[in-house]
Amino acid sequence: MIVVHAGSEVVPFSKTGGLADVLGALPSSLAKRGHEVIVVSPLYRSATDKKPVKQQISLGVRLGDRTLPADVYSLRIGEHATAYFIANDALFLRDGLYVDRNGVDYGDNSSRFIFFSRAVLELMEKLDIVPDVVHSHDWQTGLVPAYLRTLYRDYFKGTVSVFTIHNIGYQGTFWHLDMPLTGLGWEYFTKDYLEFYGKISLLKAGIVFSDAVTTVSPTYSREILTPEFGYGMEGVLKTREPDLFGILNGVDYGQWAPEHDRLIPHPYGMDAVDLKQDNKITLNKMFGLDDSGAPLIGMITRLAQQKGIDIVIEAVGRMVAMGLKLVLLGSGDKTYEDRIKDITGRYRGRVGARIGFDNSLAHLIEAGADMFLMPSLYEPCGLNQMYSLRYGTVPVVRATGGLNDTVAEYDPTRETGNGFKFRDQSADGMLLALKRAVDAYNDRPRWQRLTRACMSYDFSWDRSSEGYELLYGAYRTKSYLHGYRSKHT
Repeated sequence: MIVVHAGSEVVPFSKTGGLADVLGALPSSLAKRGHEVIVVSPLYRSATDKKPVKQQISLGVRLGDRTLPADVYSLRIGEHATAYFIANDALFLRDGLYVDRNGVDYGDNSSRFIFFSRAVLELMEKLDIVPDVVHSHDWQTGLVPAYLRTLYRDYFKGTVSVFTIHNIGYQGTFWHLDMPLTGLGWEYFTKDYLEFYGKISLLKAGIVFSDAVTTVSPTYSREILTPEFGYGMEGVLKTREPDLFGILNGVDYGQWAPEHDRLIPHPYGMDAVDLKQDNKITLNKMFGLDDSGAPLIGMITRLAQQKGIDIVIEAVGRMVAMGLKLVLLGSGDKTYEDRIKDITGRYRGRVGARIGFDNSLAHLIEAGADMFLMPSLYEPCGLNQMYSLRYGTVPVVRATGGLNDTVAEYDPTRETGNGFKFRDQSADGMLLALKRAVDAYNDRPRWQRLTRACMSYDFSWDRSSEGYELLYGAYRTKSYLHGYRSKHT
Protein backbone atom coordinates (compact mmCIF):
# COMPACT_ATOMS: atom_id res chain seq x y z
CA MET A 1 0.00 0.00 0.00
CA ILE A 2 0.90 3.65 -0.37
CA VAL A 3 0.38 5.17 3.09
CA VAL A 4 0.63 8.89 3.88
CA HIS A 5 0.92 10.04 7.50
CA ALA A 6 0.05 13.68 8.22
CA GLY A 7 1.15 15.04 11.58
CA SER A 8 2.18 18.29 13.21
CA GLU A 9 5.39 16.92 14.77
CA VAL A 10 7.80 14.08 14.09
CA VAL A 11 10.99 12.89 15.79
CA PRO A 12 13.82 13.81 15.27
CA PHE A 13 12.67 17.03 13.55
CA SER A 14 10.14 18.40 16.03
CA LYS A 15 8.61 17.30 19.31
CA THR A 16 6.38 18.35 22.18
CA GLY A 17 4.96 14.94 23.11
CA GLY A 18 4.29 11.31 22.25
CA LEU A 19 2.74 12.15 18.86
CA ALA A 20 6.22 12.97 17.57
CA ASP A 21 7.55 9.59 18.73
CA VAL A 22 4.76 7.79 16.90
CA LEU A 23 5.36 9.69 13.66
CA GLY A 24 9.08 9.02 13.98
CA ALA A 25 8.69 5.25 14.40
CA LEU A 26 5.40 3.92 12.97
CA PRO A 27 6.01 5.00 9.34
CA SER A 28 9.45 3.38 9.29
CA SER A 29 8.05 0.19 10.81
CA LEU A 30 5.27 0.08 8.20
CA ALA A 31 7.81 0.67 5.44
CA LYS A 32 9.85 -2.29 6.64
CA ARG A 33 6.73 -4.39 6.10
CA GLY A 34 6.88 -3.52 2.41
CA HIS A 35 4.65 -0.46 2.12
CA GLU A 36 5.53 2.86 0.51
CA VAL A 37 5.25 5.33 3.39
CA ILE A 38 5.34 9.12 3.33
CA VAL A 39 5.19 11.49 6.31
CA VAL A 40 4.14 15.13 5.89
CA SER A 41 4.82 17.71 8.59
CA PRO A 42 5.43 21.48 8.84
CA LEU A 43 8.95 22.83 8.49
CA TYR A 44 9.58 24.37 11.91
CA ARG A 45 12.82 26.03 12.93
CA SER A 46 13.87 22.85 14.74
CA ALA A 47 13.46 20.86 11.52
CA THR A 48 15.70 23.22 9.55
CA ASP A 49 18.57 22.19 11.84
CA LYS A 50 18.43 18.71 10.26
CA LYS A 51 19.11 20.29 6.84
CA PRO A 52 16.26 18.86 4.77
CA VAL A 53 16.67 19.07 1.01
CA LYS A 54 14.58 21.63 -0.88
CA GLN A 55 12.53 20.06 -3.66
CA GLN A 56 11.69 21.53 -7.03
CA ILE A 57 8.09 21.80 -5.91
CA SER A 58 6.07 24.82 -4.91
CA LEU A 59 2.49 24.87 -3.74
CA GLY A 60 -0.28 27.44 -3.75
CA VAL A 61 -2.58 26.70 -0.83
CA ARG A 62 -5.97 28.34 -0.35
CA LEU A 63 -6.66 29.86 3.05
CA GLY A 64 -10.02 31.58 2.97
CA ASP A 65 -9.95 34.11 0.13
CA ARG A 66 -6.15 34.06 -0.15
CA THR A 67 -3.66 31.72 -1.81
CA LEU A 68 -0.47 31.34 0.20
CA PRO A 69 2.80 29.87 -1.12
CA ALA A 70 4.60 26.87 0.31
CA ASP A 71 7.97 25.34 -0.49
CA VAL A 72 8.61 21.63 0.02
CA TYR A 73 11.61 19.94 1.63
CA SER A 74 12.35 16.29 2.25
CA LEU A 75 14.52 13.84 4.18
CA ARG A 76 14.52 10.14 4.90
CA ILE A 77 13.11 8.78 8.17
CA GLY A 78 15.25 5.83 9.09
CA GLU A 79 16.12 3.67 6.14
CA HIS A 80 12.72 3.18 4.59
CA ALA A 81 10.26 6.11 4.86
CA THR A 82 10.32 9.62 3.40
CA ALA A 83 9.39 12.83 5.20
CA TYR A 84 8.15 15.88 3.33
CA PHE A 85 8.07 19.26 5.07
CA ILE A 86 5.68 22.08 4.20
CA ALA A 87 7.54 25.40 4.45
CA ASN A 88 5.92 28.77 4.98
CA ASP A 89 8.16 30.91 7.16
CA ALA A 90 5.41 33.28 8.30
CA LEU A 91 3.37 30.37 9.66
CA PHE A 92 5.90 27.83 10.86
CA LEU A 93 9.38 29.28 11.34
CA ARG A 94 8.95 30.02 15.03
CA ASP A 95 10.62 29.03 18.29
CA GLY A 96 7.64 27.00 19.50
CA LEU A 97 5.39 24.59 17.66
CA TYR A 98 2.06 25.70 19.12
CA VAL A 99 2.85 28.23 21.87
CA ASP A 100 5.15 31.22 22.33
CA ARG A 101 7.95 31.56 24.87
CA ASN A 102 5.41 32.42 27.56
CA GLY A 103 3.41 29.26 26.93
CA VAL A 104 0.55 31.13 25.25
CA ASP A 105 -1.10 29.59 22.18
CA TYR A 106 -0.26 31.35 18.94
CA GLY A 107 -3.24 33.47 17.94
CA ASP A 108 -3.16 32.15 14.38
CA ASN A 109 -3.03 28.40 15.15
CA SER A 110 -6.32 27.99 13.31
CA SER A 111 -4.86 29.47 10.11
CA ARG A 112 -1.59 27.56 10.50
CA PHE A 113 -3.13 24.12 10.61
CA ILE A 114 -6.00 24.74 8.21
CA PHE A 115 -3.25 25.74 5.77
CA PHE A 116 -1.17 22.70 6.62
CA SER A 117 -4.07 20.26 6.21
CA ARG A 118 -4.83 21.53 2.71
CA ALA A 119 -1.13 21.58 1.86
CA VAL A 120 -0.84 17.84 2.60
CA LEU A 121 -3.38 17.02 -0.11
CA GLU A 122 -2.03 19.65 -2.51
CA LEU A 123 1.38 17.98 -2.16
CA MET A 124 -0.05 14.56 -3.04
CA GLU A 125 -1.58 16.00 -6.19
CA LYS A 126 1.70 17.71 -7.09
CA LEU A 127 3.58 14.42 -6.59
CA ASP A 128 0.93 12.62 -8.68
CA ILE A 129 0.28 10.20 -5.81
CA VAL A 130 -3.11 8.74 -4.93
CA PRO A 131 -2.53 7.00 -1.58
CA ASP A 132 -4.32 3.87 -0.51
CA VAL A 133 -4.46 5.34 3.01
CA VAL A 134 -4.12 8.85 4.43
CA HIS A 135 -3.53 8.58 8.18
CA SER A 136 -3.97 11.86 10.08
CA HIS A 137 -3.03 12.55 13.69
CA ASP A 138 -4.70 14.80 16.28
CA TRP A 139 -6.58 18.07 15.80
CA GLN A 140 -3.82 19.75 13.79
CA THR A 141 -4.69 17.48 10.85
CA GLY A 142 -8.37 16.97 11.65
CA LEU A 143 -9.41 18.74 8.45
CA VAL A 144 -7.52 16.27 6.25
CA PRO A 145 -10.32 13.64 6.44
CA ALA A 146 -12.87 16.40 5.85
CA TYR A 147 -11.09 17.62 2.73
CA LEU A 148 -10.75 14.05 1.43
CA ARG A 149 -14.54 13.74 1.48
CA THR A 150 -15.34 17.24 0.19
CA LEU A 151 -13.02 19.58 -1.71
CA TYR A 152 -10.60 16.85 -2.85
CA ARG A 153 -12.92 13.88 -3.18
CA ASP A 154 -12.60 13.59 -6.96
CA TYR A 155 -8.82 13.14 -6.86
CA PHE A 156 -8.76 10.84 -3.83
CA LYS A 157 -11.49 8.41 -4.82
CA GLY A 158 -10.90 5.11 -3.04
CA THR A 159 -8.42 6.53 -0.51
CA VAL A 160 -9.06 5.28 3.02
CA SER A 161 -8.97 7.92 5.75
CA VAL A 162 -7.74 6.99 9.25
CA PHE A 163 -7.67 9.50 12.11
CA THR A 164 -5.80 8.91 15.38
CA ILE A 165 -6.62 10.68 18.64
CA HIS A 166 -3.47 10.83 20.75
CA ASN A 167 -5.03 12.94 23.52
CA ILE A 168 -8.67 13.96 23.34
CA GLY A 169 -8.07 16.78 25.81
CA TYR A 170 -6.64 18.85 22.94
CA GLN A 171 -9.43 19.57 20.46
CA GLY A 172 -8.36 22.41 18.16
CA THR A 173 -11.37 24.57 19.02
CA PHE A 174 -11.61 28.04 17.44
CA TRP A 175 -14.23 30.74 17.06
CA HIS A 176 -16.89 30.23 14.41
CA LEU A 177 -15.73 33.16 12.27
CA ASP A 178 -12.69 31.06 11.27
CA MET A 179 -15.04 28.80 9.32
CA PRO A 180 -14.47 30.63 5.99
CA LEU A 181 -10.73 29.94 6.31
CA THR A 182 -11.43 26.24 5.82
CA GLY A 183 -12.93 26.71 2.36
CA LEU A 184 -15.92 24.63 3.48
CA GLY A 185 -19.42 26.04 3.26
CA TRP A 186 -21.47 27.06 6.28
CA GLU A 187 -23.56 23.93 5.73
CA TYR A 188 -20.73 22.10 7.50
CA PHE A 189 -21.03 24.32 10.57
CA THR A 190 -23.61 22.07 12.24
CA LYS A 191 -23.62 19.59 15.11
CA ASP A 192 -23.21 16.77 12.58
CA TYR A 193 -19.93 18.19 11.28
CA LEU A 194 -17.57 20.87 12.65
CA GLU A 195 -19.75 22.83 15.09
CA PHE A 196 -18.91 22.22 18.75
CA TYR A 197 -20.67 24.37 21.36
CA GLY A 198 -20.82 27.34 19.00
CA LYS A 199 -17.23 27.03 17.80
CA ILE A 200 -15.44 24.95 15.19
CA SER A 201 -13.47 21.90 16.33
CA LEU A 202 -10.81 20.49 14.04
CA LEU A 203 -10.64 17.35 16.18
CA LYS A 204 -14.35 16.79 15.62
CA ALA A 205 -13.80 17.15 11.87
CA GLY A 206 -11.32 14.29 11.97
CA ILE A 207 -13.67 12.10 14.00
CA VAL A 208 -16.73 12.75 11.85
CA PHE A 209 -15.20 12.50 8.36
CA SER A 210 -12.65 9.67 8.68
CA ASP A 211 -13.37 6.08 7.72
CA ALA A 212 -11.76 4.76 10.89
CA VAL A 213 -10.90 6.43 14.19
CA THR A 214 -8.13 5.05 16.36
CA THR A 215 -6.65 5.80 19.75
CA VAL A 216 -3.32 4.76 21.18
CA SER A 217 -4.47 1.99 23.53
CA PRO A 218 -7.49 -0.32 23.80
CA THR A 219 -8.48 0.91 27.28
CA TYR A 220 -8.35 4.56 26.20
CA SER A 221 -10.61 3.79 23.23
CA ARG A 222 -13.26 2.72 25.73
CA GLU A 223 -12.57 5.48 28.26
CA ILE A 224 -13.16 8.30 25.79
CA LEU A 225 -16.70 7.07 25.23
CA THR A 226 -17.50 8.18 28.80
CA PRO A 227 -18.15 11.69 30.21
CA GLU A 228 -15.21 11.31 32.60
CA PHE A 229 -12.65 10.97 29.81
CA GLY A 230 -14.43 12.15 26.64
CA TYR A 231 -13.99 15.90 27.28
CA GLY A 232 -17.36 16.59 25.68
CA MET A 233 -16.63 14.46 22.59
CA GLU A 234 -18.11 11.25 24.00
CA GLY A 235 -21.42 11.77 22.18
CA VAL A 236 -19.69 12.32 18.85
CA LEU A 237 -17.52 9.26 19.41
CA LYS A 238 -20.56 7.15 20.28
CA THR A 239 -21.82 7.75 16.75
CA ARG A 240 -18.50 6.37 15.44
CA GLU A 241 -18.18 3.48 17.89
CA PRO A 242 -18.35 0.76 15.21
CA ASP A 243 -15.30 2.37 13.57
CA LEU A 244 -13.36 3.18 16.78
CA PHE A 245 -10.30 1.09 17.59
CA GLY A 246 -7.49 1.12 20.13
CA ILE A 247 -4.02 0.12 18.93
CA LEU A 248 -1.25 0.34 21.49
CA ASN A 249 1.77 2.46 20.63
CA GLY A 250 5.12 0.75 20.37
CA VAL A 251 8.61 1.36 21.73
CA ASP A 252 11.73 2.11 19.73
CA TYR A 253 14.09 -0.46 21.24
CA GLY A 254 16.88 0.95 19.12
CA GLN A 255 16.81 3.90 21.54
CA TRP A 256 15.44 2.29 24.69
CA ALA A 257 17.20 -0.96 25.54
CA PRO A 258 19.71 -1.26 28.43
CA GLU A 259 22.02 -3.72 26.69
CA HIS A 260 23.14 -1.17 24.08
CA ASP A 261 22.18 2.14 25.73
CA ARG A 262 25.12 4.51 25.28
CA LEU A 263 23.56 7.11 27.56
CA ILE A 264 23.92 5.05 30.74
CA PRO A 265 27.27 4.39 32.47
CA HIS A 266 26.71 0.64 32.88
CA PRO A 267 24.83 -1.08 30.04
CA TYR A 268 23.26 -4.38 31.05
CA GLY A 269 21.00 -7.12 29.79
CA MET A 270 19.27 -10.23 31.06
CA ASP A 271 22.64 -11.94 31.39
CA ALA A 272 24.17 -9.08 33.42
CA VAL A 273 21.23 -7.56 35.28
CA ASP A 274 23.36 -7.06 38.41
CA LEU A 275 24.94 -4.07 36.63
CA LYS A 276 21.64 -2.28 37.11
CA GLN A 277 22.74 -1.67 40.71
CA ASP A 278 25.81 0.22 39.46
CA ASN A 279 23.49 2.60 37.63
CA LYS A 280 21.50 3.02 40.85
CA ILE A 281 24.68 3.99 42.70
CA THR A 282 25.48 6.58 40.03
CA LEU A 283 21.94 7.98 40.20
CA ASN A 284 22.05 8.23 43.99
CA LYS A 285 25.35 10.10 43.88
CA MET A 286 24.12 12.49 41.19
CA PHE A 287 21.24 13.64 43.40
CA GLY A 288 23.04 13.38 46.73
CA LEU A 289 20.76 10.63 48.00
CA ASP A 290 21.83 8.25 50.74
CA ASP A 291 23.44 5.04 49.57
CA SER A 292 21.30 2.70 51.65
CA GLY A 293 19.62 -0.23 50.00
CA ALA A 294 16.24 1.50 50.16
CA PRO A 295 14.11 1.18 47.02
CA LEU A 296 14.55 4.09 44.62
CA ILE A 297 11.52 5.35 42.70
CA GLY A 298 11.96 7.16 39.39
CA MET A 299 9.60 9.64 37.73
CA ILE A 300 9.98 11.38 34.35
CA THR A 301 6.91 13.49 33.86
CA ARG A 302 5.23 16.67 32.82
CA LEU A 303 4.37 18.58 35.98
CA ALA A 304 0.63 18.74 35.43
CA GLN A 305 -2.48 17.52 37.20
CA GLN A 306 -3.09 14.98 34.43
CA LYS A 307 0.11 13.21 35.44
CA GLY A 308 -0.96 12.87 39.08
CA ILE A 309 1.81 15.10 40.39
CA ASP A 310 -0.57 16.58 42.98
CA ILE A 311 -1.01 13.25 44.77
CA VAL A 312 2.74 12.62 44.69
CA ILE A 313 3.32 15.96 46.41
CA GLU A 314 0.62 15.10 48.95
CA ALA A 315 2.09 11.66 49.66
CA VAL A 316 5.85 12.33 49.54
CA GLY A 317 6.24 12.57 53.32
CA ARG A 318 4.59 9.18 53.80
CA MET A 319 6.67 7.73 50.96
CA VAL A 320 9.85 8.78 52.76
CA ALA A 321 8.47 7.35 56.02
CA MET A 322 8.00 4.02 54.20
CA GLY A 323 11.74 4.02 53.45
CA LEU A 324 11.41 5.04 49.82
CA LYS A 325 13.65 7.42 47.88
CA LEU A 326 12.42 9.46 44.90
CA VAL A 327 14.13 10.95 41.83
CA LEU A 328 12.04 13.17 39.56
CA LEU A 329 12.78 14.78 36.19
CA GLY A 330 10.25 17.10 34.59
CA SER A 331 8.84 20.56 34.03
CA GLY A 332 5.46 22.18 33.60
CA ASP A 333 3.13 24.17 35.83
CA LYS A 334 5.23 26.68 37.79
CA THR A 335 3.24 26.05 40.97
CA TYR A 336 4.20 22.38 40.83
CA GLU A 337 7.80 23.24 39.96
CA ASP A 338 8.05 25.45 43.06
CA ARG A 339 6.52 22.79 45.29
CA ILE A 340 8.92 20.13 43.98
CA LYS A 341 11.86 22.43 44.74
CA ASP A 342 10.54 22.91 48.27
CA ILE A 343 10.18 19.15 48.77
CA THR A 344 13.74 18.40 47.67
CA GLY A 345 15.01 20.87 50.27
CA ARG A 346 12.80 19.44 52.98
CA TYR A 347 13.73 15.81 52.27
CA ARG A 348 17.36 16.26 51.30
CA GLY A 349 19.08 12.92 50.88
CA ARG A 350 15.79 11.14 50.20
CA VAL A 351 14.22 13.14 47.34
CA GLY A 352 16.04 14.57 44.33
CA ALA A 353 14.63 16.48 41.38
CA ARG A 354 15.70 18.32 38.27
CA ILE A 355 13.35 20.81 36.66
CA GLY A 356 13.56 20.62 32.88
CA PHE A 357 14.36 17.76 30.54
CA ASP A 358 17.63 15.92 29.97
CA ASN A 359 17.57 12.90 27.67
CA SER A 360 20.69 11.33 29.15
CA LEU A 361 19.31 11.70 32.67
CA ALA A 362 16.00 10.20 31.53
CA HIS A 363 17.86 7.09 30.42
CA LEU A 364 19.81 6.92 33.68
CA ILE A 365 16.62 7.17 35.74
CA GLU A 366 15.11 4.29 33.77
CA ALA A 367 18.27 2.25 34.31
CA GLY A 368 19.01 3.18 37.94
CA ALA A 369 15.59 3.25 39.60
CA ASP A 370 14.07 0.14 41.16
CA MET A 371 10.50 1.24 40.46
CA PHE A 372 8.90 3.74 38.10
CA LEU A 373 5.86 5.72 39.26
CA MET A 374 3.07 6.91 36.91
CA PRO A 375 -0.03 7.97 38.90
CA SER A 376 -1.78 9.60 35.92
CA LEU A 377 -5.36 10.84 36.10
CA TYR A 378 -5.57 9.63 32.50
CA GLU A 379 -2.91 8.33 30.12
CA PRO A 380 -3.88 7.61 26.50
CA CYS A 381 -0.91 5.27 26.05
CA GLY A 382 2.20 6.17 28.00
CA LEU A 383 5.68 5.11 26.97
CA ASN A 384 7.75 5.29 30.12
CA GLN A 385 6.08 2.26 31.68
CA MET A 386 7.11 0.27 28.60
CA TYR A 387 10.64 1.66 28.72
CA SER A 388 10.75 0.75 32.41
CA LEU A 389 9.80 -2.85 31.78
CA ARG A 390 12.66 -3.26 29.32
CA TYR A 391 15.07 -1.78 31.89
CA GLY A 392 13.84 -4.08 34.67
CA THR A 393 12.40 -1.08 36.53
CA VAL A 394 9.10 -2.27 37.94
CA PRO A 395 6.19 0.09 37.11
CA VAL A 396 3.71 1.32 39.71
CA VAL A 397 0.82 2.90 37.80
CA ARG A 398 -2.77 3.99 37.96
CA ALA A 399 -4.99 1.56 36.02
CA THR A 400 -5.99 3.90 33.21
CA GLY A 401 -5.49 3.99 29.43
CA GLY A 402 -2.34 2.39 28.13
CA LEU A 403 -0.99 1.96 31.65
CA ASN A 404 -3.78 -0.51 32.31
CA ASP A 405 -3.11 -2.32 29.03
CA THR A 406 0.63 -2.79 29.56
CA VAL A 407 0.96 -3.37 33.31
CA ALA A 408 -0.50 -6.48 34.95
CA GLU A 409 -0.77 -6.65 38.75
CA TYR A 410 1.97 -8.77 40.27
CA ASP A 411 0.78 -11.87 42.13
CA PRO A 412 3.48 -12.86 44.67
CA THR A 413 2.02 -16.35 45.13
CA ARG A 414 2.00 -17.35 41.47
CA GLU A 415 4.72 -14.84 40.50
CA THR A 416 2.71 -13.56 37.55
CA GLY A 417 2.31 -9.98 36.37
CA ASN A 418 4.84 -7.21 35.80
CA GLY A 419 3.99 -4.34 38.14
CA PHE A 420 1.59 -2.78 40.61
CA LYS A 421 -1.65 -0.90 39.88
CA PHE A 422 -4.19 1.21 41.73
CA ARG A 423 -7.57 2.54 40.58
CA ASP A 424 -8.46 5.19 43.16
CA GLN A 425 -6.89 8.48 42.03
CA SER A 426 -5.69 9.41 45.50
CA ALA A 427 -2.56 9.51 47.63
CA ASP A 428 -3.93 6.63 49.71
CA GLY A 429 -4.57 4.46 46.66
CA MET A 430 -1.08 5.13 45.32
CA LEU A 431 0.55 4.40 48.69
CA LEU A 432 -1.20 1.04 48.95
CA ALA A 433 0.27 0.03 45.58
CA LEU A 434 3.70 1.26 46.66
CA LYS A 435 3.38 -0.78 49.87
CA ARG A 436 2.78 -3.94 47.82
CA ALA A 437 5.82 -3.07 45.70
CA VAL A 438 8.01 -2.54 48.77
CA ASP A 439 6.91 -5.88 50.21
CA ALA A 440 7.95 -7.59 46.98
CA TYR A 441 11.24 -5.64 46.89
CA ASN A 442 12.16 -6.84 50.36
CA ASP A 443 12.06 -10.46 49.16
CA ARG A 444 15.26 -10.09 47.12
CA PRO A 445 15.23 -13.43 45.20
CA ARG A 446 11.58 -12.91 44.24
CA TRP A 447 12.26 -9.29 43.21
CA GLN A 448 15.13 -10.39 40.98
CA ARG A 449 12.85 -12.86 39.25
CA LEU A 450 10.25 -10.13 38.78
CA THR A 451 12.90 -7.81 37.34
CA ARG A 452 13.96 -10.39 34.77
CA ALA A 453 10.35 -11.16 33.89
CA CYS A 454 9.74 -7.45 33.21
CA MET A 455 12.70 -7.31 30.83
CA SER A 456 11.21 -10.10 28.70
CA TYR A 457 8.14 -8.11 27.61
CA ASP A 458 7.99 -7.01 23.96
CA PHE A 459 6.18 -3.80 23.03
CA SER A 460 8.05 -3.21 19.78
CA TRP A 461 6.64 -1.19 16.90
CA ASP A 462 6.51 -4.38 14.85
CA ARG A 463 3.43 -5.46 16.78
CA SER A 464 1.79 -2.06 16.56
CA SER A 465 2.45 -1.59 12.86
CA GLU A 466 0.95 -5.00 12.15
CA GLY A 467 -2.24 -3.82 13.84
CA TYR A 468 -2.38 -0.72 11.64
CA GLU A 469 -1.56 -2.73 8.54
CA LEU A 470 -4.49 -5.03 9.23
CA LEU A 471 -6.76 -2.06 9.92
CA TYR A 472 -5.82 -0.39 6.64
CA GLY A 473 -6.46 -3.61 4.78
CA ALA A 474 -9.80 -4.15 6.52
CA TYR A 475 -11.08 -0.74 5.40
CA ARG A 476 -9.81 -1.20 1.88
CA THR A 477 -11.82 -4.43 1.71
CA LYS A 478 -14.72 -3.95 4.12
CA SER A 479 -15.61 -7.65 4.02
CA TYR A 480 -12.68 -8.32 6.37
CA LEU A 481 -13.76 -5.69 8.90
CA HIS A 482 -15.76 -8.00 11.16
CA GLY A 483 -12.80 -10.33 11.54
CA TYR A 484 -10.51 -7.42 12.29
CA ARG A 485 -12.82 -6.06 14.98
CA SER A 486 -13.08 -9.42 16.72
CA LYS A 487 -9.31 -9.56 17.17
CA HIS A 488 -8.32 -5.92 17.71
CA THR A 489 -10.85 -4.25 20.02
